[in-house]
Amino acid sequence: MTALFAVRRRCALAASALVLAMTANGCGGDDEFSLPDWEAPGQNGRVGDLMIRYAHVAEPKDEPWQSGDDVPAYVWLYNKGDKADKLVGAETPAAASVDLVDADGKVLTGGVELPVGRLVQLEPGKTHLVLRDVNRQIRGGDFMEFTMRFEKAGTTTFNIQAQVPTYEESPSPTG
Repeated sequence: MTALFAVRRRCALAASALVLAMTANGCGGDDEFSLPDWEAPGQNGRVGDLMIRYAHVAEPKDEPWQSGDDVPAYVWLYNKGDKADKLVGAETPAAASVDLVDADGKVLTGGVELPVGRLVQLEPGKTHLVLRDVNRQIRGGDFMEFTMRFEKAGTTTFNIQAQVPTYEESPSPTG
């Protein structure tokens, strides 16, 4: 029985050492991103070694987006390949153009770097996409064709959805 406990103790110590070694090498750290854990809403796709997740147009606030509005769009990109890539542009027939902008809204002309094994989140408060001068009203839930161009992986076209607004519940009149 003591021999069994000794074997279990050695296995537990070996497993602990393995976990510590993986953490020290960057495996299991804060930057780790597990693809099966992606459960976010929005359009998902793939082009070459690039995973596209959570692609959507920002939800309209008080009313639908109107013709002429500049509309933010967000997407997560993950490079599963062995070489860095770059998002170089996007377009949609629903807008005059699509710009890559930084957190302050300044247009980025050089694209967005997509390092190997890293999640790049194009979202509010960070670098993201903006559909300029949309040519129609866009309500939450509406779809539109959207094309993304990458330096190495190529081009992919899919439907992107305007996120459905979430409204606060009004107080119950009987409550």
